[in-house]
Amino acid sequence: MSLPIQRHDDVTAAVLDVMDRTRDPRLREIMTSLVKHLHGFVREVRLTEAEFREAAAVVAELGKLTTENHNEVVLMAGSLGVSTLVCLLNNGDRGQTETSQSLLGPFWRLNSPRVPNGGSIVRCDTPGAPLYVSARVQDKAGEPVVAAEVDVWHASPVGLYENQDPSQTHMNLRGKFITDEAGRFWFRSVKMVGYPIPTTGVVGRLLRAQGRHPYRPAHLHALIFKPGYKTLISQVYDPTDPHIDTDVQFGVTEATLGDFVLHNEPHPLDAVAPWYSLDYTYLMEPGEAVLPRPPIK
Repeated sequence: MSLPIQRHDDVTAAVLDVMDRTRDPRLREIMTSLVKHLHGFVREVRLTEAEFREAAAVVAELGKLTTENHNEVVLMAGSLGVSTLVCLLNNGDRGQTETSQSLLGPFWRLNSPRVPNGGSIVRCDTPGAPLYVSARVQDKAGEPVVAAEVDVWHASPVGLYENQDPSQTHMNLRGKFITDEAGRFWFRSVKMVGYPIPTTGVVGRLLRAQGRHPYRPAHLHALIFKPGYKTLISQVYDPTDPHIDTDVQFGVTEATLGDFVLHNEPHPLDAVAPWYSLDYTYLMEPGEAVLPRPPIK
């Protein structure tokens, strides 16, 4: 378009003209759409100058609060439902069917210790009801995915991961398993509970302004890796958790609900009671096997 700009409509046209010159086609598509929606948002809410300055300060603060040990940007993305939306659009036949894929979360670590099937991931005194997990990994045709690496981790019965709790032993409640010829892996742990996300930054202010609680329902994490398959990142949620319908990060989907069954009779192998069992099937899709970068150190 020709300059100078005379009215607000001219601004959008001028910016779109520049975006359209972007050489990379995917970047051009993204930036053109971003400008259209961003400018449309400003017009729809008639953003004031004071609100713009405040919004710019919030964006800057998100960056300042993001360190090697905390990611406020990812926390905000989850609290706005963006993380789950991206996940569901890119999995389950690109959003057409249900999927075991879920959020990575901020507490995954590389190099979890290998554990034989049937072993325990409890590495220090961790009071809580025993949990026996039996799981199967299969492909879209229902066939077992054999020799897949399965990383599992979860919060303790007091709602803390070992890398945020100095009272827990290194790598407590973490382990790496290999699926057998039936695509199965199984292990012993303790029943996890839900926990609050950090609320000392921008996300916390947003939750308070909206009258929202900061809690995530209890869940078991898994990251499953095998060449030829898209790396599966999953969380299995306890449907009896009091916050199952109001997860602050919008991560609960129907496909990720597990069945954590309470047993009051002694366990047949360990003679403990009460205890919980979880049976779950993970579904992997064909694709590139790529490990994510750990969110924090």
